[in-house]
Amino acid sequence: MPDASIILLTVAFIAYIASLLITPGKFNVEDKSHSVTLSQYQTVEGVQAAPLFAEGGHIGLANVLFEGLVAGDKYGATIGVMAFILITGGAFGIIMKTGAINNGIMALINKTQRIEWLFIPLLFTLFSLGGAVFGMGEEAIAFCIVLLPIMKQLGYDAKVTVLTTYVATQIGFATSWMNPFSIAIAQSIAEIPVFSGASFRMVAWLVFTLFGLIFTVRYANSIKQTNSASSDAPTVHTSLDICDKLILATFVLGMIWVVWGVMARQYYIPELAAQFFCIGLFSAFIAKVFNKLSANDSADAFKQGAQDLLPAAMLVALAKGVVLLLGGSDLNAPSILNTLLYYSASSIAAVPDFIAAWGMLLFQSLFNFFVSSGSGQAAITMPLMAPLGDLLNVSRQIVVLAFQLGDGLTNIFIPTSASLIGCLGIVKLDWGEWAAFIWRFTLALFVLASSFIFIAYFINYQ
Repeated sequence: MPDASIILLTVAFIAYIASLLITPGKFNVEDKSHSVTLSQYQTVEGVQAAPLFAEGGHIGLANVLFEGLVAGDKYGATIGVMAFILITGGAFGIIMKTGAINNGIMALINKTQRIEWLFIPLLFTLFSLGGAVFGMGEEAIAFCIVLLPIMKQLGYDAKVTVLTTYVATQIGFATSWMNPFSIAIAQSIAEIPVFSGASFRMVAWLVFTLFGLIFTVRYANSIKQTNSASSDAPTVHTSLDICDKLILATFVLGMIWVVWGVMARQYYIPELAAQFFCIGLFSAFIAKVFNKLSANDSADAFKQGAQDLLPAAMLVALAKGVVLLLGGSDLNAPSILNTLLYYSASSIAAVPDFIAAWGMLLFQSLFNFFVSSGSGQAAITMPLMAPLGDLLNVSRQIVVLAFQLGDGLTNIFIPTSASLIGCLGIVKLDWGEWAAFIWRFTLALFVLASSFIFIAYFINYQ
């Protein structure tokens, strides 16, 4: 598949052509506190189409990236969201460079691998938490390398290894209440409080994790070799030193601080970025004191972490530029985007609102095949889906939930997910064989996700 940036540039070109052919429109909304209806829409004649190259600070096709980069303020897209992505990515770069999280997981494997009834449930829950808290995904590839020989010695196969690691992370990712790399970006673009609606998502995480765990344990038990014994399993020689324990404690306390800030102090993007920055700095300080990382090592890790997320930040900017090319997202101002929203909403207005909400889940699930990056999908789809939800009487919180569930859960199936293909490659499992095995479980997850969308709609999830 083309890179997400190529897809967005193609969308930008289509938006430019649309600006030449489509009459802009607007919604006469007197007060943002009132719901928007299709009857408030009207076309506006005489609006100049976007040029190829704009002068004087205006938007044109050639200006789409720059204008997207400089749009907004520190409280939202694009500048604020980009800064948040880069700073948070850098902070996690330091934490991951110290090796404390990896060592913690390896120490847990070492302690539990001989207690078979606890081994898989504990690992599955831990990896699911990793996906929920800090967007763990690609890291599962490394753990597949370590766990595969252990799983085989315990009588399990390669599929159990992928289920316990990568699949667990994606279930956590899809139901996260505080993942800074998906839900924070999506909620920021949708202009709702970051990490809001956490209690409902926590319930979803518990239900989905339990569902995935039951499936994994049942499958593991069904294929376990009767002649294997846990005593034959290779021992993982990893233990936590004082430095690892202090860094892990810093990370846990930092997450508690973040949750407190959001719930008690209504922290938003500027404060959250500063919190994650502090967590990274404290981790770097501890690593320096115990000679695990030098100051320069931590600086390099921060830069590498930010660099790894620079493509996600650029996608946010490019997506914002496309919105500007379409005339912006102000409902009261004439724009091509308002016209697209009007006709999109009109085409599905005949169905009940809860069906429209479910349709958003279906759309995000299918779109994930083309853009498997969570931050990239949020950047591309949220600018359109959030205001579309307003027109269809679907709360923006539900729109974000549909994005989360559609993006995360299908990652365990689609061949365009680099992390999935990486894990399958490590355990020497062909994607076709994996697809034949996992499609029923993926479908069951979609049915469960659909039920949560319906529940969210009927309880007026905000």
